[in-house]
Amino acid sequence: MIIKALLLVVFFAVMLTIGFICRKNSTDVNGFVLGGRSVGPWVTAFAYGTSYFSAVIFVGYAGQFGWKYGIASTWVGIGNALIGSLLAWVILGRRTRIMTQHLNSATMPQFFAARFGGRSLKIAASIITFIFLIPYTASLYNGLSRLFGMAFNIDYSICVIVMAVLTGVYVIAGGYMATAINDFIQGIIMLIGICAVILSVLNSQGGFIAALDGLARISDESVSTTPGIFASFFGPDPLNLLGVVLLTSLGTWGLPQMVQKFYAIKSERAISKGTIVSTFFAFVVAGGCYFLGGFGRLFSDKVDIANGGYDSIIPTMLSGMPDLLIAVVVVLVLSASMSTLSSLVLTSSSTLTLDLLKGHVYKEMDEKKQLLIMRALIIVFVAISVVIAIIQYKQNVTFIAQLMGVSWGALAGAFLAPFLYGLYWRGTTKVAVWVNFVFSTVVMLANMMVRSSFPKLLQSPINAGAFCMLAGLVIVPVISLFTKRPDAALVDGAFACYNKEVMVHQSTSLSDDEE
Repeated sequence: MIIKALLLVVFFAVMLTIGFICRKNSTDVNGFVLGGRSVGPWVTAFAYGTSYFSAVIFVGYAGQFGWKYGIASTWVGIGNALIGSLLAWVILGRRTRIMTQHLNSATMPQFFAARFGGRSLKIAASIITFIFLIPYTASLYNGLSRLFGMAFNIDYSICVIVMAVLTGVYVIAGGYMATAINDFIQGIIMLIGICAVILSVLNSQGGFIAALDGLARISDESVSTTPGIFASFFGPDPLNLLGVVLLTSLGTWGLPQMVQKFYAIKSERAISKGTIVSTFFAFVVAGGCYFLGGFGRLFSDKVDIANGGYDSIIPTMLSGMPDLLIAVVVVLVLSASMSTLSSLVLTSSSTLTLDLLKGHVYKEMDEKKQLLIMRALIIVFVAISVVIAIIQYKQNVTFIAQLMGVSWGALAGAFLAPFLYGLYWRGTTKVAVWVNFVFSTVVMLANMMVRSSFPKLLQSPINAGAFCMLAGLVIVPVISLFTKRPDAALVDGAFACYNKEVMVHQSTSLSDDEE
């Protein structure tokens, strides 16, 4: 118990120290929200990865999808690495950094307003962001109760409040730079922790081959009558597995808190290194989490799905580990949750301040006032998430937990296609962006309220979210072709940033005199 407590004290002390050290980088809006657009490759890559993977992934999704799909759930982690990290950096990273700086936009709603014209898009995007990030923020606490109960026997409410307060303090003090540096440290903890946990769990089952053999011997006729299905390549339900891969991988392309990491990249070299580091991080952390969850059914004699739900699977798998390793796991899950929480509250507060309050509620708002309001809103968002999380736990309101899938689907469905086409295609129209906003939010809200009316495949919020994202990639270009062309001056002004000539190494481009 002393070792566990000591690890937590050291962990929290480091987080807070970094927050106060980074105060000098958060004296203006650009520094507080984007770190002055001067964040290096390793820090940016880890900030991206730790914002991506939270306790929801480690405790909730890894347990749930590992139980449903067996070892095939590892495909979700592989998809997260290849689509959610590698392709996201390659396709979005450079263009996002160039155009957002050119348009002087610090948030995604600001980008939509500057790229497509008009304040209405900015207001709509900020409202969507605010509404759907709140339940996502509250869901980050899911799973913490079981882990802390197993390790410390401390009341869940105290755990949530302490975590939220400490996260809020270092974000308020140091802004984006404190968040990014803490993400880097938390990311290292996550890398070491997940490797140690996998080795420990597999060792408890006699090693990888023995564990895989045990998994192949498990059958569940309510799922599939095929022998060894949970140890197979694609598992018992490949179609629904594909929906999970799409939502959790492609979805990052449209999430404001993820895309905003590209705004702060320092240089071209940072993009190249960041791409490699971020992909490696996702392979280890996401791939490891889902790989671990795939062996959940080996512990079916100890897991009570009916009463404990899927969140009980991973804690049950870890309960037999040595105390020191359990302490590492607790810090791992705290790291995953705090890094994502800090990113979400910073995104929410900056969006609400810069996109909704500034110029609308407050006609005149200097930098000092903007910083004050953003810091105040961080307190508000953290408090709301804590209240929702505690109500969910005390009242056992599973409805709130389901909002995680709805939130991710609505945000990614509404923003992915307009943002992607806005970076690459001159022909994207404002009307097409509006149609996509309305389509995705209506579909996901309807899925939440009248789910039984949906086709069976789309009753799952995950599949519905994946459908909205893919539909948006069709809706935006089709609507754009049949609506009024965007203002030529506006488009030319936005894309002028790509015409600037820069010097590059010959390994990147041959010179004209060698033709």
